[in-house]
Parts: sequence; structure tokens; C-alpha cells
Amino acid sequence: MGLGSAPLSTAPPIYKLHKNHLRPATGASPAAFRFVQKSIAYSWNERRQKLAVGCSQVSVDKSIIDEACELVNGTELTIEDEGEVIPAYLFTAVKNNNGTGILLLSDIFGFHDSATTDFAYRVACNGYNVLVPDLFRGDSWRKDRPQALLEEWIAKQKPEHVARAIFASARWIKDELAAAGISNKLGIIGFCFGGGRVVDILAQDQDAYFGSGVSCYGTRIDSSVASKITVPLLLITGDEDALCPITKLEEITKRNDSAKVVVFNGRGHGFVHRPTAEEDADAEEAFNIMRNWLHDGLLVQK
Repeated sequence: MGLGSAPLSTAPPIYKLHKNHLRPATGASPAAFRFVQKSIAYSWNERRQKLAVGCSQVSVDKSIIDEACELVNGTELTIEDEGEVIPAYLFTAVKNNNGTGILLLSDIFGFHDSATTDFAYRVACNGYNVLVPDLFRGDSWRKDRPQALLEEWIAKQKPEHVARAIFASARWIKDELAAAGISNKLGIIGFCFGGGRVVDILAQDQDAYFGSGVSCYGTRIDSSVASKITVPLLLITGDEDALCPITKLEEITKRNDSAKVVVFNGRGHGFVHRPTAEEDADAEEAFNIMRNWLHDGLLVQK
């Protein structure tokens, strides 16, 4: 899959990556979305350092970094689904839009959490149109809630309701792209709770919306559905992640030879999108591998 010397195989390796896996950005025309929505208020000055790292990957002129809104347009919107309203954020690349949509599924802290929106911004900076829907209908998990209530809260997140929100969001962004004359398949990325749902959704999708998927340390994964997945699936985890055990991912690769696993030695849960200072280098490598995977699955093979 164009990942250089990184050994992806059905037997998940345990290693710490050091190679650079960047690809040149494509220059497709930007998608002309039909809607006008409320702009998301960001404190760009506080994020310039992260922005400089993320956008350097797409060869954007460094002089543009000081004008972040010229790189990515962030909007807040609502998606209607049979009488229900799904809030969402949309991040669209401005300078280097490749005309391809990505659905980003959050962890339990929801679509508005800064770790999720920062990551979505960074993916968009690499040329994509990234939609981040509210999977929890305004009731995402809060850090101030007692941990003892977590299982009760998760039980309220009915799989059929979450899947409905995801497919409604996929239809919305695909329709918006189609209105701009673009018919590319979508990518899907998920973390933690959202990472587990990537597996579920791809098994149900049957190649209708999505052309490639990435699941980062997915939780509550049902590996039995893996044989139904018809598109390339990248699974990223750490060997110290008790919430996403390697054995669970091995079950997926045994059932589906298009699924590949990358395991980072010494890393636990959340290191890709919520890295500590010690985890930054591995988070960067994971992002680069994900970026290549999506490029190969959505742009090269379209």
C-alpha cells in the first residue's frame, strides 16, 4: 500500500516507526459546496505551531500559515435525517482540495472536543473535505462525570442510532460532492469508540459510500463482521492498549486479507489524536501512514 519499509501484514508486527511516508499532494479542483453556514471560531494563533507541522506535509507556502483560514475553511452545520437533526463540523481544504470527502468518527468526548477538531483540521489541510458528525445527539461523555457511570452511558448509545447518524452524514457529504460534479468514494476514520464503529459501518456499507477506512485503537470491535468488509481497512493500535487488544485485531485480519495492522511498541490508548509530548513522534508517524493509506485507497485507485 505504498508504506515504504513499514511491514504491514496479517500477523500484526510490533515496532516503532522511524521512516517518513509522505506523498505529494494532488491538485484536484476544490469542491463547490452549496451551503452557507456559521464559521467555527478558532483561536488560530494558539494553533500555529501544530498547523505548521500538519500543513508542511502538503507543500503549502509557509507564508500562508499566518492566514490559517486560507488553508482550511471550518463551518458548523446541521444534517437533517427524517425529522432528526445531526450537528456536525465540516473542514474543507481551500488551496489544495482533492475533491474527496472523509467522515471522522470521534471518541466518547464527541465531535466538538478540541482533540477531534484539531485532527480533522489537519486531515483537511492535506486536501480533504472532513465531516465530523455528532454521534451522541448532544450527549457526549464529559470528563467531569463519574467513571462508574461510563458503562451506563455507553449502553444508551444504541448501535442502530449511531449507525443511522453515520450513514446520514455519509449521504449528506456525498450529495454535496455530487452537486459539485464529484463522485469519489469517501474515506472513514475513527478513534476509540468511533474506531470500533468504523469496522461496523464498513461491514454494513458494502462499498456503497466508502472506499477506504482507518480505525485507530477501536473499542468494542465486533471482529465477526470483518469478512463483510469490501474495502481496504487500516487498524492502528499500541501494544499497551488494553481497550484495543492486538488479539482482537488479529481476528479481523484472519477474516479479511484487505485489513492491515500497525502496532506501536510501548503505546497505549489515544496516542494518535491525544499524544503526550513523549508520544508526539509516534503520533506523527501514525498520521503519515494513515495519510498514505487514504491517498492510495481514495486517490490513486479512484
